[in-house]
Parts: sequence; C-alpha cells; structure tokens
Amino acid sequence: MPVDNEIYNRPGDIWWDEDEPLNAIRTALNPARLAYFTGVLRRLGVAAAGKTVVDIGCGGGLFAEELARSGARVIGVDPSTSSLATARSHAAAVGLSIDYRAGAGEKLPLEDASVDIACCVDVLEHVNDVDAVIGDTARVLRAGGVYVFDTVNRTRMSRLVMIKLLQEWRLTAWTPPNLHAWEQFITPGELRAVMRRHHLECRDIVGIGPGVKPHRLMRLLWQLRTRSISHGEFGHQVRFVLTKDVRVLYAGYATKAT
Repeated sequence: MPVDNEIYNRPGDIWWDEDEPLNAIRTALNPARLAYFTGVLRRLGVAAAGKTVVDIGCGGGLFAEELARSGARVIGVDPSTSSLATARSHAAAVGLSIDYRAGAGEKLPLEDASVDIACCVDVLEHVNDVDAVIGDTARVLRAGGVYVFDTVNRTRMSRLVMIKLLQEWRLTAWTPPNLHAWEQFITPGELRAVMRRHHLECRDIVGIGPGVKPHRLMRLLWQLRTRSISHGEFGHQVRFVLTKDVRVLYAGYATKAT
C-alpha cells in the first residue's frame, strides 16, 4: 500500500503540538540532524549565516526553524498548504523570518542555481519520483553547493522497525497508518546512483538511531502507546544520535560539481 501523504493536510497543528505524533520529529530526530548539518558545514569550511538554504518538504517548519536560527536565509517548500499555514504561524510567533512557498520537490518554485544549500529530511521516502526530486534539487543548487539529506533504508531491519513495530503491531504502533511504505524506502547505493546522474557527488553516509538501549526503547513505546507520556516527551527520551548503523535511518551529504 502506498504512503498516505494526506496526513499533512489535516486541519490544526499536527507539528508543534506535543500530543501529535509528528512532534516527535522535533524532539527525537532534529538534534541528530542539526548536529550532522553543522558538522558537515564545519568540515567544508562553510558558515550557514548569510547563505540561502532551501528546506525541501519543510512541513510545519520543524527543521526550517533550526536552520533559520543559524543565520541562514531559509526558504521552506512544501505541497501541503495546511502544513505551510502552521509553519508561517509558528515562525511569526517566535520571531523568525522564513520564506515559505507552496511547491513540490519535483518542481521547486526556485530559479536555477539560486541556493547555496539544500536540505531534504523525511521526504525522499514519501515521493513517487526520487529521480525527479534529486534532479530539481541539483537544478536549484549553485555550483559547489551542498545537499544534505536523510531518509530510510530498504532493509529487513527497516521493515521490522518502521513498518511492523511503529505502524502495524497493536502494542507498539504509534505513527499514523500508512505513514511509510517499505517499497518506497531507498538504499544508499540507489540514492548515490541517482545523485551521480544529476552531478551531485555523495561524500558521506552515516546512520541515525535511538540514543537509548532496546529495552528502554520498548518501555518508552509502551508508555507512549498507553498515553503515559506525550509524543514530544517520547522524543526527548529517545533522542536520536549519529551512528555507524545505516540499516534503518541514514543521513548524508553531497556537493554539486563545479
């Protein structure tokens, strides 16, 4: 069954409300993502401040706001007008200036070679045409620009964790049904090949995983399932870290040929 991207069009705040499942992205995943993003830029000798950064598939602005706090000029692009409304409202409430635009990854509302850095997190596993998304990302990047991404690997382990444990098994499931489809996950090798076709050189791949032991994770999943803790608190407790294990979640970066 294909992924159900209609979840992102639901009315109300499905992103910043700590009782909503997507809020766990902010508290569980964003710390690892931000650490990787800043580490990549440091390695490349690039300062985010003053750079133009596009957050592709920005949703409610969870990662776009992190980027904006680095001093970057951030453009957030997403096809969901409901999510964009939430993103604009929250950014205004916290005093951040972010340029949110309606659009799809396959056809970004940006000029050729107009951004220095492109970020794509929690997106590639949701699109129908990964090649088109990568191709248009390469189009909007300037020569020498940096592409930072994360996504889900297509392995037996990712089927167990992302599909069975988090979506299907009654005692542990907490994500919305059909949020992910195993067939749409992409291996690092496949992603490297796609990027290579569009003149993006992949320079690094790292894993992302929970910062707690399996028994602790299972206990927290049960507490979440029984509503003893909020999704936001669950994220704080499992706070993901960078690892060498790429069997489920992985991140990486590429640079555009000059």
